[in-house]
This record gives sequence, C-alpha cells and structure tokens, in this order.
Amino acid sequence: MHLTLEEHIDLQPHNTFHLPCTARYFLRIHHITQLPPLIHSPLFQSHPHLILGSGSNILFATPEYDSIVLKNEIPGIEPISSTTPAHTTLKVSSGVLWTSLVDYCLTHQLGGIENLALIPGTVGAAPVQNVGAYGVEIASVVDSVEVVDLRTGETRVVSNQECEFGYRDSIFKRGGRGGEWFITAVRITLTNAGHGYVPNTMYGSVRETLEQDMGIDIDRVSIQDVAKAVCRLRRRKLPDPQVLGNAGSFFVNPLLQGQMSEESFVQRHPGVLVFRRGDGRMVVPAGELIEACGWKGWRASCTGVYEAHALILVNYGGAKGKEVLELAGRISDSVWDWFGIRLRTEITIILGQ
Repeated sequence: MHLTLEEHIDLQPHNTFHLPCTARYFLRIHHITQLPPLIHSPLFQSHPHLILGSGSNILFATPEYDSIVLKNEIPGIEPISSTTPAHTTLKVSSGVLWTSLVDYCLTHQLGGIENLALIPGTVGAAPVQNVGAYGVEIASVVDSVEVVDLRTGETRVVSNQECEFGYRDSIFKRGGRGGEWFITAVRITLTNAGHGYVPNTMYGSVRETLEQDMGIDIDRVSIQDVAKAVCRLRRRKLPDPQVLGNAGSFFVNPLLQGQMSEESFVQRHPGVLVFRRGDGRMVVPAGELIEACGWKGWRASCTGVYEAHALILVNYGGAKGKEVLELAGRISDSVWDWFGIRLRTEITIILGQ
C-alpha cells in the first residue's frame, strides 16, 4: 500500500492538550499492509518513531519533534465468533475510537465495557494503559492483542496473560519488546445482555447516580443505564478537551506498599480517603493528595489545575508543553514533601531530543 509521508506537521490538532509541537515526519496508517515497507525503509531505520492515536493521553513538552509520528487510523469492528450463546467476540481495529466501540456494544446489546463509556482515545491505546474506570478495566474483556513488531515486520498475537496487565500498566507501556509493537487490533469477548448479564454497579457514585439522579431500580438496570450514569459522572467531573485542553488524569493513583502501609498512612493522614481495589491492594486517590496540598483550582496564566478535579491539569489557551510539565513537577514535589508519596504520571511525556 502507498505511503504518503508528510513533513513539518503541527501536532496541536492531534493532541487533546492542544499543545504546539511540530513533527519532522508524519504518516497516517490506514492498513496493516503499510507497515512492512515502512519498517524496512532507510528513513524509518534512521529515525525514532512515535505511535499516536487520538493524542488524549500525551504531553508534548517540546516545540520540535525530530521523529516519525505514525498516526493510527486503522478502521473496523468485526464480530468474529459467538463463543457461547451468551458471549460474542469482536475483533476491533486499533484506530477505532474507544467511544465508537462502546456505542457499538450498546447498540448490539453487548455488556462488559459500559462502565468505560466516554473515555477518550483509540482502541489501540486502551490495552497499553489497561484503561479502567468505575470498577472495570479493559483487561477483564481482552482475549488477545494483535501486533506488528516494528523491528522485524513480523506479526504476532499477544494473549491476555502475555499482556501482563497491571494497574494502568501493561507490557506495551514498559518499553523493551512491548514498546516496539504496533498494536493493530484487539480481540475482546463480551456478554450478550439478553442472557442474564448483570451490569457492574458496585462503584458507589455509579449506583448513587442510577438510583438517586436517574430514578432507576438497581435490580432492573441495563447496560445503557450504566453508560448514561457514567457519562453523567464524567461530564460532571472532567472538562471537555474540545473546550479546555487536557489529557484526563495526569497522575496514577498511588498504591500503598512497603513502608507506607495502609495503617501508617491512615494514622498520619486520617482525613485522606483510602480505598481497596479488586485485587485487595490499597490505593490513595492522587486527586485527594493534590487537593490536600492546595493545588485544586490553582492557575497561573495559561496553565492550571482544574477547579472540579485536582487530578486534571489544563491548558487555558496558549500554554506550552514545558509549562505544563513544570507545573506537574511542582505538584509532585509538594505531594512528596507533605505525604512522602511520589506520584507517577499516567500520561506519556514527549521530551526534546
């Protein structure tokens, strides 16, 4: 398939932070067949590369990016099997928007990802972060991930176990071999909602929205009801990136481990919320730590911390990536000084070369 290479492309329209950055080379990937000739080209072998989806989880902290940006636009959602009368497996191309996949599942009465409604980004990016929200992670529905090795051009299928999913983590995020794989498709197995499927309403705010705001009997809730409740919650707490530049949660909620045990943390900071994940490990909401340090609603010129959610850093217009990164560093330092916890960024940060 023909490769159309663009040069000196402004990436501001391609990232939800709306930060300026010029890519030396830019290539839209519409089909897997474009990858082998690209991989063996002298240009690709002599330049670093970046795989970009919808740019909803990235911070360009440099005005110039002397690399090849591969814009993933591979389309398609294909039902490939009904493993049982109650389950359906889909092969979803990696360039599909995550919200489009959720809409597809709601239309076709397929349950399992309705709690992940309104999450920005592409399907290909979802397993990298092991995206999760309101009690559900994508790891719970992934069968396998199809990839092309950008070092050799070989294709392979990575099983759920081989993905090494963790909390906002996977083998694809850690660099090494996983960092050299271009995800081309994700296979997920969902439950047909008409076969006794019970949506996950265990998350407190979801249940409260369903019962109190929407007046829905929790015993008769549908996947559409849950998706609507989640959308209400997300719109209430998170800014629309089309209106206010942001990349969602900037930091990962830290786990309490090692010397910082649950007991010692609660004794030292009794006013800070701590909750237990499904695997039993204790987590502190990073937004609570940031808010306790006085950052919520803070603003300086073009950058700041969102007034309704301290975990969201925003671009009020005209900000540079370096300014957002400096703000993030100041926030992280203050959390460390006050709580003895080092925050880890959830988003990908692109620095100058």
